[in-house]
Amino acid sequence: MKAYLILEDGTVFTGKSIGSTKEIISEIVFNTSMTGYLEVLTDPSYAGQAVVMTYPLIGNYGICYEDMESAKPWPDGYIVRELSRMPSNFRCEGTIQEFLEKHDIPGIAGIDTRALTKILREKGTMNGMITTCEYEDLSEVLPKIAAYNTGKVVEKVTCTEKYVLEGNGPKVALLDLGAKRNIARNLNRRGCEVTVYPALTTAEEIIASNPDGIMLSNGPGDPKECTSIIEEIRKLYNTDIPIFAICLGHQLMALATGADTHKMKYGHRGGNHPVKDLQTGRVYISSQNHGYVVDTDKLDPSVAVPAFVNVNDGTNEGLSYTGKNIFTVQFHPEACPGPLDSGYLFDRFMKMMEVSE
Repeated sequence: MKAYLILEDGTVFTGKSIGSTKEIISEIVFNTSMTGYLEVLTDPSYAGQAVVMTYPLIGNYGICYEDMESAKPWPDGYIVRELSRMPSNFRCEGTIQEFLEKHDIPGIAGIDTRALTKILREKGTMNGMITTCEYEDLSEVLPKIAAYNTGKVVEKVTCTEKYVLEGNGPKVALLDLGAKRNIARNLNRRGCEVTVYPALTTAEEIIASNPDGIMLSNGPGDPKECTSIIEEIRKLYNTDIPIFAICLGHQLMALATGADTHKMKYGHRGGNHPVKDLQTGRVYISSQNHGYVVDTDKLDPSVAVPAFVNVNDGTNEGLSYTGKNIFTVQFHPEACPGPLDSGYLFDRFMKMMEVSE
């Protein structure tokens, strides 16, 4: 069956329908990872977005359910150049086509994803529609496409109630803003007892549990939409509890302490982004998934200073908070998919908790 991707600027791509045949409007973003498509599909940070995979062949090793980063996939749609018809891997438990159908996610294959990515890079991230209907008059759908907004998606992806991953080491409170499973796994692997809290949990409840450290997770959407969560994070900042934040958590801590964020032209999504540690001068290859960034021009050095910078475009990739046991990063040290170069940051967090005891 034919499918169409209609961008809000009127560009139309024609390909083949994959997955569900329902019609969706979403924000179209691209990911440059060469592998790890299942981890991408199950990353809650993609809620409210449709993902374009720039790597030309997707699905060649099938679906391995153990690799899922959450209980279900989150993107509204999926766009690929070629979908593998015959996956081959000893861990394969199904095809990506079956996976998309099962979770009612529409997609499109057989389009020039390189041309699509160039449009998104040159014009910036834009909304689009995936549909099996052939619209002769785009004027009836373009206003609807342009009007789409991801809205408050953190509440959609967070856990519904708190739960605990048992451990014999430090007690860590993980605020689930759309957390990938591997964040809790990395802490648990280091012996931590991890209590995962829903995103709208009050600071008072977290503080009352007397944690040795607090982790703020990744998550989807515009950080400025999270007004009530920002207020609670400000209260956490005012404690002496060590805090480590990733991605959206990094942005929310910045907003909670008076800094600003803005939307990037097309964001960073993939497993090959170089970041420089400003303290050591060492460069690490990182996994990233974000469309917003902290504006360091409006950063008060008495509150926080840049700790990491993106080598490609100079945008901020991390902050160290002055006089506080707090550091935050924009990239994903837990990777999945991606390199494990920056996994040492979890060890830094462990040492912070040891010192504060």
